[in-house]
Amino acid sequence: MGLKGFVEGGIASIVAGCSTHPLDLIKVRMQLQGEKLHAPNPLPVQSLRPALAFHQPSATVPTTNLHVQPQLAPPLRLGGPISVGVRIFQTEGVAALFSGVSATVLRQTLYSTTRMGLYDVLKHKWTDPDKDQFPLLRKISAGLIAGAVGAAVGNPADVAMVRMQADGRLPAAQRRNYASVIDAITRMSKQEGVASLWRGSALTVNRAMIVTASQLASYDQFKEMILEKQVMNDGLGTHVTASFAAGFVAAVASNPVDVIKTRVMNMKVEPGAAPPYSGAVDCAIKTIRVEGPMALYKGFIPTVCRQGPFTVVLFVTLEQVRKILKEF
Repeated sequence: MGLKGFVEGGIASIVAGCSTHPLDLIKVRMQLQGEKLHAPNPLPVQSLRPALAFHQPSATVPTTNLHVQPQLAPPLRLGGPISVGVRIFQTEGVAALFSGVSATVLRQTLYSTTRMGLYDVLKHKWTDPDKDQFPLLRKISAGLIAGAVGAAVGNPADVAMVRMQADGRLPAAQRRNYASVIDAITRMSKQEGVASLWRGSALTVNRAMIVTASQLASYDQFKEMILEKQVMNDGLGTHVTASFAAGFVAAVASNPVDVIKTRVMNMKVEPGAAPPYSGAVDCAIKTIRVEGPMALYKGFIPTVCRQGPFTVVLFVTLEQVRKILKEF
């Protein structure tokens, strides 16, 4: 198999990633809801006199009114995936639903191609040739290894994708306005250092290990169970059923890590200022303290809605690509 496994996995992953990109964008926006509530305050307002407490950026500030409120971002409006999607469409336009799609293509090319190909290599290496069996424990182990390696390779594109997807929720003056994934990676390297491209990499690796182990291992397991019990033949119905079940398992397992990863990657670090989060644990503690433990499952519905179709498209496309490339 070797190289062919990487090619097959890469093609399937890019098709699946582009097809479900709007759902992934909605998921990211929902995961960032409520984050402003515990962002660090840039000025110690309590220690300032009323006239100086709220510094206005304009040159002329009325002195007769000492109760001028600060110019803040629009009030936070929470909502479900449909309302978030409609709001994005109304305020930013339909093209906004595909913000960061270039980063998705690069991410799938780097991350998913690596994990899918490596899992395929380990699968053929660890399958018992006598019994033609690939035990569940070995499937999980192969998924953990493949996910970790893939995430390390694809982290720069992952950071760029999260930032490009989240940019529209920021006030206009604070938006990064990346032109493309290349522009995002280049500007991040220059403005924040090359190390910023691997911001949240520990979380990315952990999430990728969980997703790959649960997604790929459970797909193979569900598929084997369906065929062994002769519920369906090895065709489209089996592939769709097994892949949708695998997508649900992956969503349940990975959502908490995904929320923390999204927030750490998206945080804006000003020169000379302390970052909003010192790390993954700090982000998790602040999120739970302010928003409650269920905040770790923010965006779960769009995660399931995205993981389901993504996994279905991924494996259905993969099975078809395997048939096409079988003769090569």
